[in-house]
Amino acid sequence: MPLKTKEEYIESLRKMKFKLYLFGERVENIVDNPIVRPSMNSVAMTYELAHDPQYEDLMTATSSLTGKKINRFCHLHQSHDDLVKKVKMLRLLGQKTASCFQRCVGMDAINAVDSTTYEIDQKYGTEYHKRFRNWLLKMQENDWTVDGAMTDPKGDRSLSPSQQKDPDMFVHVIEERKDGIIVRGAKCHQTGALNSHEILIMPTIAMGEADKDYAISFALPADSEGIIYIYGRQSCDTRKLEEGTMDLGNAQFGGHESLVILDNVFVPWERVFMYKEYDFSGMLVERFAGYHRQSYGGCKVGVGDVLIGAAALAADYNGASKASHIKDKLIEMTHLNETLYACGIACSCQGRPTATGTYLIDLLLANVCKQNVTRFPYEIARLAEDIAGGLMVTMPSEKDLKNPEIGHYVEKYLRGVFEIPTEHRLRILRLIENLTLGTAAVGYRTESMHGAGSPQAQRIVISRQANFNAKKELAKKIAGITE
Repeated sequence: MPLKTKEEYIESLRKMKFKLYLFGERVENIVDNPIVRPSMNSVAMTYELAHDPQYEDLMTATSSLTGKKINRFCHLHQSHDDLVKKVKMLRLLGQKTASCFQRCVGMDAINAVDSTTYEIDQKYGTEYHKRFRNWLLKMQENDWTVDGAMTDPKGDRSLSPSQQKDPDMFVHVIEERKDGIIVRGAKCHQTGALNSHEILIMPTIAMGEADKDYAISFALPADSEGIIYIYGRQSCDTRKLEEGTMDLGNAQFGGHESLVILDNVFVPWERVFMYKEYDFSGMLVERFAGYHRQSYGGCKVGVGDVLIGAAALAADYNGASKASHIKDKLIEMTHLNETLYACGIACSCQGRPTATGTYLIDLLLANVCKQNVTRFPYEIARLAEDIAGGLMVTMPSEKDLKNPEIGHYVEKYLRGVFEIPTEHRLRILRLIENLTLGTAAVGYRTESMHGAGSPQAQRIVISRQANFNAKKELAKKIAGITE
């Protein structure tokens, strides 16, 4: 079953036994839970579009391992074209869902682990790459959604993993057995974890020899014994429990994050892809982060397309679309959005093959891409709020609009252009609220800051990749300086 349908994906999750806590209570049925379901719908779109002939070239690929047609989210990039199509695919899905569709983190993880395990084996004579490829074959054959799990709680940031007073601040091995290892710890901010079939654990920082028990990578079924999920709250999330759809802004789609607890979890050796090779932890982190920072040049741009469209509609409905300052703001929003896209495409076109043949993006440009993402969506959101007007945050609820006693007042006094129904105006303002302030802000505005690493994380990589010495030599040559 290399290509699951949307329906098969949803049913596959229904068979899983997640241990989830939401609002302090255990949730038995996550598939039909109104808080979780919109995020699941977003992932389901990655399956639905893969069966649409119109999007086949972007959504599917030919497996380099089997030659079969697979979902691109399960694919190892084999060329510059693959890297470019990835960015275009993510933009498409952002346009279709106006939210985080969650599956890119697993795609970025498999590409990083693939090349890193090969290089570990070359140095130490281990079999991690073979183990990983065997697992990857199962991922491709079953069309799994995978949660790429990197971020640990970290505790005291001034201390390394082995120096923490609480050793569980980083995922680590607590027992080695003949048939595998026992691990303990947690992964934070795990996007789409509850919509995933498997969880792929990676170290979160470069480590030294003293931290070798923390230098581990492995994969497990997402509902394995000992894995506990605590659902992350979002602004306006309880609106999903209300009747009606207008106040949600985006009633169909969403994203989610979870705190994932690993409470003495057993991992068989065949699913372990790094074990104490601390000297390769930095490589794995850097490559995963690079791939994921490239991703933001696609997904955030697609959601930005929707936000720009919503702002333009708000201007139409307000009767302000012909004002020169409104036109200029929409142009600026488009300029910023397309700049992000240009960075995503650029780091893809400048990529290179690794030792396995799997292509890696240009790390400098990928980090420049994400550095821009930490800034531009905030300005795009600000301009959208400016165009929308204050009614976006002061308007009454859908129940007020539909109330038989007062609804006609809402209808009368909150109308903009007379020919446009008041409900249309209110719905588009709720969508802008959702994208800039509400639950989707996690997948657009706020995630733009901290997703795939904070701004400082990108600046560190940029400083490493910038090659200032080579630039100095260029300047010396032009200035006629010889030494």
